Amino acid sequence: MSAWEMDVRSKRSARYAMAVAAVFVLVFVVLAVLLRSSATGVYFRLIDQLAMVGIGGILAGGALLLTRPRLRANASGVSVRNAFTERFVEWDLVRGLTFPDGAAWARIELPDDEYIPAMAIQANDREYAVNAVRKFRELESKYAEADAE
Repeated sequence: MSAWEMDVRSKRSARYAMAVAAVFVLVFVVLAVLLRSSATGVYFRLIDQLAMVGIGGILAGGALLLTRPRLRANASGVSVRNAFTERFVEWDLVRGLTFPDGAAWARIELPDDEYIPAMAIQANDREYAVNAVRKFRELESKYAEADAE
């Protein structure tokens, strides 16, 4: 596969997700430390403290899933990776990239009213998202029309 001509990731959402993950870890570590020192009438052990840290780590990992979304494109097609899935679509199936009113992220339109959410291009990124949509449409006009001929 040739080099990617476009590689987009959300900027603000990734920063927010990292901050939330750090807060989760910090809060649960502090709770774990305070767990044994508070007078609640319940006896907490070391395993309970470790479990609290583990819960914070799991929640932080869940928040960090929001840093995964990426959209890449080249002459072969478009690769869309969201929080849990990754999908590659050839240009002959792409019917455009839309940003519906009120939507949090863009979507790649496919035949038969299907679409793939493109979480990498998010509304809260503002000008960065606009530039990403323009770049995508530029590549789409370059490669999708070449496939149509």
